[in-house]
Amino acid sequence: MPDPMRPSASHRHSPTASLRSGPSRPRASLRTAVVWEVLQEALDRQVKATGRESLDVLDTGGGSGNFAVPVARLGHRVTVVDPSPNALFALERRAAEAGVADRVQGVQGDTHGLFDVVGRGGYDAVLCHGVLEYVDDPAEGVRNVVAALRSEGVLSLLAAGLGGAVLARALAGHFKEARQALTDPDGRWGEGDPVPHRFTADQLTGLVEGAGLRVGAVHGVRVFADLVPGVLVDTEPGALEALLKLEEAAAELPAFHSVATQLHVLGETRGTDEAAAHS
Repeated sequence: MPDPMRPSASHRHSPTASLRSGPSRPRASLRTAVVWEVLQEALDRQVKATGRESLDVLDTGGGSGNFAVPVARLGHRVTVVDPSPNALFALERRAAEAGVADRVQGVQGDTHGLFDVVGRGGYDAVLCHGVLEYVDDPAEGVRNVVAALRSEGVLSLLAAGLGGAVLARALAGHFKEARQALTDPDGRWGEGDPVPHRFTADQLTGLVEGAGLRVGAVHGVRVFADLVPGVLVDTEPGALEALLKLEEAAAELPAFHSVATQLHVLGETRGTDEAAAHS
């Protein structure tokens, strides 16, 4: 029986549609809508390329299932690898509440020891969201997750952007810290910075290409969302939808990548690229 939550692969989703079908809670969705839009379309392309309605998806560092559960609601099988038992417990509960417990599996582990808990080359898509900032060797981290892909596969990589951190520190009046982040090799603004690594768009695309993938798209995420007062979005009529549309419009423009809080890179194997070219 077809999954009623699965939209047509050819359907173009609007930002408000992403709010309804993607990660829950309006304010949280505001920060993830662009990524969800790109990811959903990439999965639709994978369905066409592989001829299989249900894909095998690996979500590294997927936590409590902010993306894994919506992906499972599309009809795909999702394996979440996360080091936190508490997060995996929350994932199990969230999947059950969403009615997709049979399509979501949580496994305790991390990117460094990824193949101690999952197999190589077994996934049509790999999500690596908010992980690369915390691994000791980002290049190794990307190579590991890429090795989990099948010959026709797609990587969704989301990591902290350097420019967004510099802008945020400067707007808060911490000019020395902003300059420190700008010049530090890892993009850190000081010893109290909780994020070990931040990246430019060129650095992330270089890591993806260095792991053997073609860069399909680059998007700036949370270009404005973290700078706009929450009270404005929550109380001004139509503000949330308007801000979503603004985020979507700016996401693909390289000029805004340099000030985005996060950067999203879609990497595709050569097999996927060739399949798309002939579709």
